[in-house]
Amino acid sequence: MSASWLISSPCSKLNHHLRCRNHRLILSPAFLFSGTGKQMVTASSSASSSSNRGAFTTLKERVTFEKEIKKSKFIAISGHIPDEGSAQSFLSEVRDPRATHNCWAYKVGEQYRTNDDGEPSGTAGKPIHSAIASSGLDRIMVVVIRHFGGIKLGTGGLVRAYGGVAAECLRNAPTCLVKSKVPMGLEVPFELLGVLYHQLQSFQAEDIKQDYDTGKDGVTMVTFKADFDRVQGLEEAIKANCSRDIVFYKR
Repeated sequence: MSASWLISSPCSKLNHHLRCRNHRLILSPAFLFSGTGKQMVTASSSASSSSNRGAFTTLKERVTFEKEIKKSKFIAISGHIPDEGSAQSFLSEVRDPRATHNCWAYKVGEQYRTNDDGEPSGTAGKPIHSAIASSGLDRIMVVVIRHFGGIKLGTGGLVRAYGGVAAECLRNAPTCLVKSKVPMGLEVPFELLGVLYHQLQSFQAEDIKQDYDTGKDGVTMVTFKADFDRVQGLEEAIKANCSRDIVFYKR
């Protein structure tokens, strides 16, 4: 994920203000999960930043599904994770140290990771991830716990067991639609503040902040966040009611 902005502007102070508010330290997944001593696969895509600007469907609550397959008990636990950094916390909360295996996968935008936790390579984490991808859900993690029952399932049996239990766990799970927020900002004369705030409230903008230190007499800087699908309408409403000359800055 990049903290850079998509446009350059002569108003360097406003761009700097927005950039500082949205800059975050990003730790790599390899660092977050280092030292586990287990097989893992990491995949990423440069398109991940664009996936954060739309709407996505995720799990509303944590869901558990259990199934016994040839005397082995499989327990799938799924839940929402807001970002990759939250995956380790989720795993720590749900894993069973007494179990034979705690296999998992997660998906956050275009980023995903899988772990077979001692099962033959590709027989656990990958089919769990396939179940996540088929569900159409995003920002979720599924951990499948296995208590070995004494009967080996074979490679194909493991793939079907882990993938099938994960898919069943997600099939009827309660979901919700989440709309991404777009950070925006603009400079506006003092006399138009009342009109601007009325429009911001009408479009349910959030995290509204104001800065008078713009270096321009009678002008203030206003930054806020708006739902991605309301950005165009908000821009048009502000220009229609305030000024056509207003320039918007957004990520």
